[in-house]
Amino acid sequence: MMGAELLTALAVGGAVYGVIEILWRGHTHWSMVLTGGVCFAFIYLVAAQPGLPRPLQYALCALLVTAVEFVSGGLFNRLLGWNVWDYSHMRLNLYSQICLRYSLYWLILSVPGCALARLIRIRLFPGG
Repeated sequence: MMGAELLTALAVGGAVYGVIEILWRGHTHWSMVLTGGVCFAFIYLVAAQPGLPRPLQYALCALLVTAVEFVSGGLFNRLLGWNVWDYSHMRLNLYSQICLRYSLYWLILSVPGCALARLIRIRLFPGG
């Protein structure tokens, strides 16, 4: 996989996530655009695996997005104290950085996310 593909995934994912977050919360933070880009780069890599059944792709993507959210939350929210998000009011949260409800949202969003990743790969990087 070429660097151009992952850079494209990073840019598309960051832009799409930023828009989704603005629509969902009414605002975003640059760190979330970066985090969304990293998440979509992982989704892009997972969706590129031809032998992996789609339900397993979606579950793996949800786990990876949750892991990226946990690591970035540890960095941006806990270490740097930026308080970009806080799930302390949500049931079944871990250190206020991830929660089961949003992991389920990531699972649902993995379906169109993988479809977008496949579309990008077919349209922009055929034979890649």
